[in-house]
Amino acid sequence: MHQASLTIDPSFRIAEVDPRVYGSFVEHMGRCVYTGIYEPGHDSADAHGFRGDVADLVRELGTPVLRYPGGNFVSGYTWEDGIGPRDRRPTRLDLAWRSLETNQVGVDEFATWSRGVGSEPIMAVNLGTRGVDAARNLVEYANHPGGTRWSDLRRSNGFADPHGIKLWCLGNEMDGPWQIGHKTALEYARLAAETAKAMRRVDPSIELVACGSSHSRMPTFGTWEETVLRETYDLVDYISLHSYYEQRGDDRGSFLASAVNLDRFIEAVIATCDHARGVGRHSKRINLSVDEWNVWYQSRFVGEDNLEWEQTPRLIEDEYSVVDAVVVGSLMISLLKHADRVKIACLAQLVNVIAPIRSEPGGPAWRQTSFHPFALTSRHGRGTVLRVEPTGPLYDTAWLGEVPVVDATAVYDEEAGGVTLFAVNRDQREPVALDVDLRSLPGLTVAEHVALFDADPEATNTAERPDRVTPTKQPDVKVADGHLTAALPPLSWNMFRIG
Repeated sequence: MHQASLTIDPSFRIAEVDPRVYGSFVEHMGRCVYTGIYEPGHDSADAHGFRGDVADLVRELGTPVLRYPGGNFVSGYTWEDGIGPRDRRPTRLDLAWRSLETNQVGVDEFATWSRGVGSEPIMAVNLGTRGVDAARNLVEYANHPGGTRWSDLRRSNGFADPHGIKLWCLGNEMDGPWQIGHKTALEYARLAAETAKAMRRVDPSIELVACGSSHSRMPTFGTWEETVLRETYDLVDYISLHSYYEQRGDDRGSFLASAVNLDRFIEAVIATCDHARGVGRHSKRINLSVDEWNVWYQSRFVGEDNLEWEQTPRLIEDEYSVVDAVVVGSLMISLLKHADRVKIACLAQLVNVIAPIRSEPGGPAWRQTSFHPFALTSRHGRGTVLRVEPTGPLYDTAWLGEVPVVDATAVYDEEAGGVTLFAVNRDQREPVALDVDLRSLPGLTVAEHVALFDADPEATNTAERPDRVTPTKQPDVKVADGHLTAALPPLSWNMFRIG
């Protein structure tokens, strides 16, 4: 059996966890909104048409923030189409996903629903086909108390109180040639700067996210961030990065190490932000918003150009396996390890579209395998992230070179005096004997070990078998003489609650 060890010491602090790192993402794409969160004819639907079964699962998932309404969708979106009486709302062509958008859900409905499931909305503005004027009007509509054109329109639409949306994204993936209204770095940077100025004049309390690179393989990666921050540094609070992962061919070993790539991506963006800070002689630090991330089998997607125009199409409804869930859990470890700079992250997306929750029209809703590591990390990963630096075996990958078999992080709840340890075993055949040094916390004497793994790594959850894959308690964990010992099953995500 492999051997690995790590030390948990409250002196080795990285940063407090910002709860917004456990966010998710709702885009008007496929069945995320319609028959996902919203289906008026469903047996569980509330008075506003939103599915109660899905809402219950969203609450269980534990997402403090939800990014909306896109995604690529936002770059062609006219937000005014989605307000007012529903029978007067136009149906539009969504050019991003070649879909018919009915606009039955808009900013008012989404802001109200998201707070009902325990989340704050993150609103993205259209900097593809629109710009400064539409963005500042939307802030006025959403956040101004009343007495102006747009705030009074919100009130006349039945929403007397402002929505008070505090976090806003200045466009989406504007570096991507696939984006409607794609721009060069300088074109985007100047538009983002002027839009930010106008939005802050309407509501000085808001926070703003500038578009970074759509992924680390973009030919403009690095230079894009440098140009954008040169123009916007004092006007924004965060820069975004997006990253999706999939297994290519039979190279599961590389796929299981996806978090190593995310670590490198995050650290490169941090370096670029700090370079911009130094060159510009700025005092504040720009933090990161990983506001799209997930496992997504893009190689299976036919591409938007091959889609037929239809309403609520089934798009990229990936079914996630045990392997995928372990990767999702390891990506969350990566986010936590960078808690000093990663303050926001959004699992893309929430329902049906590459999502932890699936639903069927008129039918059930259920948890995908990836639901479990996300929900448990969100629930128990609150407090101060500690640097644990595991030591153990390495293995070679075709993509990333030599990587560790075991990755881990720990979150310390100082008030309760307990620690939650998250760990993955990337070895596909062998368990790992884990030794955790707890001598710096002598009060920790008991522990619980929960693991997600399966004899069939391709096992999934379905409507017929929604609980085929679930985390299980492991009987082997022991705490004695200042050490925790346990075995990490092969190809597994693990959580230890130590108190």
